[in-house]
Amino acid sequence: MSLLIYGLIQSITLALYAVGFSLVYGVSGIANFSHGAIYILSGYLIWAGLNLLNFPYALSFLMAICLTGFLGFSFYWILLYRVRGIPLAELVVTFASGVAILELMTWAGFSGIRYSLPPVVFGSVEVFDVSLDYQRLMVLGTGIFLVLGLYLFVHHTRIGLAFRAMAQSERTALSIGIESDWVGSLSMALGSAVSAVSAVAILPLGIMEPTIGYEVLIYALAVAIVGGLESTPGMVAGGFVIGYGQLITAKFFGPKWMIIVPLLIIILVLAVKPSGIFGKMKELEERV
Repeated sequence: MSLLIYGLIQSITLALYAVGFSLVYGVSGIANFSHGAIYILSGYLIWAGLNLLNFPYALSFLMAICLTGFLGFSFYWILLYRVRGIPLAELVVTFASGVAILELMTWAGFSGIRYSLPPVVFGSVEVFDVSLDYQRLMVLGTGIFLVLGLYLFVHHTRIGLAFRAMAQSERTALSIGIESDWVGSLSMALGSAVSAVSAVAILPLGIMEPTIGYEVLIYALAVAIVGGLESTPGMVAGGFVIGYGQLITAKFFGPKWMIIVPLLIIILVLAVKPSGIFGKMKELEERV
């Protein structure tokens, strides 16, 4: 039962890592390799609001969402606008931006136990004789909230419908007056803001380090590739496959082997079904 419950929390955590990355790629086709850096930066912004500006938690959280959203929006117009449509250039620009953010944070000395977020909610509860703190329950609630919230957003708002139109066919969306650059910049903004929502649920469970940004990027890529880069249900499924795979590996082989699990699963999925579990991209035999 302990393995089942903590596997669920681990799986939702991995899905939260990937939700912003998957959103941006699904809408605009941009593989945002600065995703991990923006995620950990949002944690430091929350910390700064709490400790430097003496803001309450809610206001610090709102500040982090607004600033990371603005950063994603600015990234598009300043860095990606001129290389839009060149996948390799987009990858290099976003990856270089992410590395620059993480290295600047490392150079500034943002590491150590001082830079940690307190739990949003304190206390614990017994679930089937397994002790579970409220912060981990918040991870579960945040995952459900984001998946349902994004579903309602893309199906019942004008911007969300524009997102869906752009994801299905960019040329058709352009022909009916949807501006692809604005949709791309808004998807970058929303994906970055979503990373701040994930951070406030996950980061209080450990110490913040700039190097966590690289780890988050690896997990986001793994979950998105396994489930399907443009599929929200696939992202959730990918989180469960990798999450439970890691816990089983840690139980029988030791925690040091956990990081290898997503890499092995990526190789297996790409060899068997390159589009991912729920992916809709054409397979090799269909493209030839």
